[in-house]
Amino acid sequence: MAFGIFIHRFDSIYADTPAERYQFPIQYLQRAKACVGDWIVYYEPRKVAGTKGYYAVAKVGRVIADPAVPGMYLALIEPGTYLDFATPVPFADETGPIERGVLNEAGRISGRAQAAVRSLSPADFNRIVAAGLADENPLLPRTDMAAAGHVVREEREPFIFDEARERVSAIVSRVVRDRVFRRIVLRAYDERCAITGLKLINGGGRAEVEAAHIRPVEANGPDIVSNGLALSGTAHWMFDRGLIGLDDDMQIMVSRQANDPDSIRSVINATGRILMPPREADRPHLQFVRWHREHCFKH
Repeated sequence: MAFGIFIHRFDSIYADTPAERYQFPIQYLQRAKACVGDWIVYYEPRKVAGTKGYYAVAKVGRVIADPAVPGMYLALIEPGTYLDFATPVPFADETGPIERGVLNEAGRISGRAQAAVRSLSPADFNRIVAAGLADENPLLPRTDMAAAGHVVREEREPFIFDEARERVSAIVSRVVRDRVFRRIVLRAYDERCAITGLKLINGGGRAEVEAAHIRPVEANGPDIVSNGLALSGTAHWMFDRGLIGLDDDMQIMVSRQANDPDSIRSVINATGRILMPPREADRPHLQFVRWHREHCFKH
């Protein structure tokens, strides 16, 4: 087992779904196999406009031949392991590349940096994940949630770990994953409720909006921003109970089983569609929206 880097861009020509699978050609087969049972870091190249750099981690469960494309292979991501970073990490800072393994003996960037699949040293993994989980401006929890005894989902803990393997324990922690997920979803939606369009900040400077999974964690929904919505407490409650849902065009649907549909429609923003993040890759993915519609929405 070994840590690794998988290069992925949101407009990839490959049949990639970062939270589920990574497609690659045969020349990377042995490198990908070395990562089975271990963690990889996703990296978006610097040449991509608005690149996210190192932006997520995931655990590789298996590597198989792609049944649909001869000569291609799939690294299958272990369910529930994908996690977007709270803070995307740039390729380099004032001291040079954060991934030291791309440097040659002369201290210059080698051709290895172009490899779509490459190994990652424990020290580089540790350094990247530490920077990705760090959050200099964490979103504060809602005071009513703390008062209700729900602080476990929002509590602020220092990300201080000594070794790469200890980072892994942080990555799999539900407390950490919930906090990071909240951060990335609220940032994508500018702390604004996607249903009502309201952006409310309480007297303590806290956003009165929550991060909702479209496909719940309990149903193998991943902690990826495209599986999230920023919702007010009431909208979140209605969405989880299937009183509201989304069609494929992101129009907001109101369940026929709602006992007061007119009141629900009155709080929906004037467009009738959810307000979506400006970055296309951050917007709700159809597979999650359809899952919610088929399994949660009350038709």
